[in-house]
Amino acid sequence: MHIIELELLSNNLAETESFYKEVLGLKADLSDKFSLTFSIGYTKLIFRQVDDLNPVYHFAIDIPNNRFDQAYSIMKSKTDLIPVDPENDIADFINWQAQSFYFYDNNGNILEFITRYPNKETSDKDFTSQSYICISEIGFVTNDVPHLANKLKKWFGVPIFHRQPRSSKFTVSGDDQGLFILGAKGRNWYPTKVKAASFLTRVLFMNQGNLYHIVR
Repeated sequence: MHIIELELLSNNLAETESFYKEVLGLKADLSDKFSLTFSIGYTKLIFRQVDDLNPVYHFAIDIPNNRFDQAYSIMKSKTDLIPVDPENDIADFINWQAQSFYFYDNNGNILEFITRYPNKETSDKDFTSQSYICISEIGFVTNDVPHLANKLKKWFGVPIFHRQPRSSKFTVSGDDQGLFILGAKGRNWYPTKVKAASFLTRVLFMNQGNLYHIVR
């Protein structure tokens, strides 16, 4: 599964543009008072202006296997990383064969830089914003996680992720290239104390050769 476009809400596009330029090294493809668009690898990330709302999302950006340490050092120098335990801010997902680290953007969104070793993605260049492969995860918040997981399978052919057992409060749908992180409303977004809540999200994604569109 590949996430082609991800559209989220922001209540301050000017600050969002500044953060993503200064911290993530991204220049906006399009910017006006209504929306803001970035290219993150092959994924288009779009923020839409919203007033009187403080939307918070979780999404992840894939980076090359051999640039993880360099990316970690660079991002640690630019912004505060979120600890995953009292002594560490790198998460080792043994079952997923992946490593990641987390930080907040200006909106309070929980961003994750992740490298997935089964994908064997490497780069012969130093880490920059050009190293981003794609947005590979977006969190969906729901009152009924099993129901949503079943609907994603039925409607779009998106399977339960084979590296993560499903549960009633947390399930992951997709594959090593793209994932929907399904969390119960009110559950903490790992590795934070931020309670998951549902905000308007639009995703354009490719699965098994077909292009699909989800608005939630």
